[in-house]
Amino acid sequence: MPTDPAKSADALQPTPAAKPASSWVNLVVDFGPLLVFFFAYYHFSPAKGSDTLGTVSAAIKGTVAFMVATIIALALSKWRLGKISPMLWLTTVLILGFGTLTVVFRDAIWIQLKPTAVYLMFSVLLFAGLFKGKAMLKYLLQSAFEGLDEEGWIKLSRNWAWFFLALAVANTALVYTVSFDAWLKAKVWGFTLASFLFTFSQLPMVLKHGMGDTGEASEELLENPPHD
Repeated sequence: MPTDPAKSADALQPTPAAKPASSWVNLVVDFGPLLVFFFAYYHFSPAKGSDTLGTVSAAIKGTVAFMVATIIALALSKWRLGKISPMLWLTTVLILGFGTLTVVFRDAIWIQLKPTAVYLMFSVLLFAGLFKGKAMLKYLLQSAFEGLDEEGWIKLSRNWAWFFLALAVANTALVYTVSFDAWLKAKVWGFTLASFLFTFSQLPMVLKHGMGDTGEASEELLENPPHD
C-alpha cells in the first residue's frame, strides 16, 4: 500500500512537549508561606487582643513558621519547577533576615517592615533597569511570556515598578497606624487581592504586545506573578 507523503512528513515532525501543569506549584510557592504565617499567628494569638506580650509572642512564633515555610517553598520550587527565580531568592533572603531580627529582638515590627523592604528593593531594581533601557522583570522572574515583545516587557516592568512603590508606601503607613492584627489581615488578604487585580489589569497591555490570546495570557500571568 502506498504511503501518503503528507502523513509521512507529519510523522517526522517532533511532537511538542506538553507544558507542565505548574500553576498550583507557583501559587503554593508564592503565597503558601504567607498563609502559614497568618494561621500560625492566629493559632498562638491570645484570646484577649489587649494582651500585648501574648501578641508579640504569637507574632514571633508565626514568624518562625513563616521562615520554615519559606525554606520549604524554596525546595518545592526547585523540585517541581526545576528552578528558583532570582525574585524568589531575594525574597527568601529578606524573609530570613527580617525574621531573624524579629526573633532576636522580640519585636514584631521587623517582620512588618519586611514587605516594605521587598517592595522597595524590587521597585528600585525595576526603575534602575528602565533607566538603562532593560526590562529587569524578565530577569527577576526568569520567565519568557510567550509572544510578549520587548516593548511589552518594558511596559510591564514600568507598571510593576510603580505598583511595588505604592505597596511599599501603603505597607509602611499600615505598620505605623494600625495594630499588628489589622496589619496582618490587610497584608494577607488586601495586598494579595490588590496584586491579583493589578496582574489582571495588565492583560490588555500584554495582549496588545503579542502575548497570545486572552486565555493563554491569563494563565501565563497567573503562573508567574511578581510577589513579595
